[in-house]
Amino acid sequence: MANSYNKEILENILDIYSSIKDGIEGRLEEFAIIWETETEENLFSELAFCLLTPQSKAKMCWSSICTLKEKNALIDGKEEEVLDCLYGVRFKYKKAKYLVEVRELFKVDGKVSVRRLIENGNTPFEIREWLVKNVKGMGHKEASHFLRNVGKGRDLAILDRHILKNMKLIGIIDKIPDSMPPKKYLELEGILRQFSDEIGIPMDHLDIVLWYKETNEIFK
Repeated sequence: MANSYNKEILENILDIYSSIKDGIEGRLEEFAIIWETETEENLFSELAFCLLTPQSKAKMCWSSICTLKEKNALIDGKEEEVLDCLYGVRFKYKKAKYLVEVRELFKVDGKVSVRRLIENGNTPFEIREWLVKNVKGMGHKEASHFLRNVGKGRDLAILDRHILKNMKLIGIIDKIPDSMPPKKYLELEGILRQFSDEIGIPMDHLDIVLWYKETNEIFK
């Protein structure tokens, strides 16, 4: 293990992992069965949730998704109806438009069909690239988040502000980048993957550990 890592922060992370490992494994097991067992609407709701999350609080975004479903606006609502449900979501006008557009992208014979359009035997990395290329408003972070939440993102990094902050605190990176173009994202993901291997915490576990360190909870 590199000597340049902040030992105090690293020990804290290892302690957190030891204390919540069972909870992490349980949460990831829940994610793992979603792809096989959930309805197409619920799969789409996970995609829509991740589309709402940039620069917004995850819980507020999930609350908005629940409201959309309660009002039957997630799959069939007009853009104005979608917008009315986005409580506390930043850039909600733009995101309402994105959500309506992606809903049409995933419709097959008039019905939302997430599985049919993105699986086709592709690897998680290939699916992620397809999402980034085809879903307006979705970058590598959001696509990785979605795939993790449906049990298909085991080796992908969700490089949000919590993760980047801790990468700097630990000493994995020297500074948090001002912007995150695809090439930079993949570079930092590779660095985090190497760190994950060094300390023996799988990538999908490490993401939850670092999120827990900042929020004191295991969420989506």
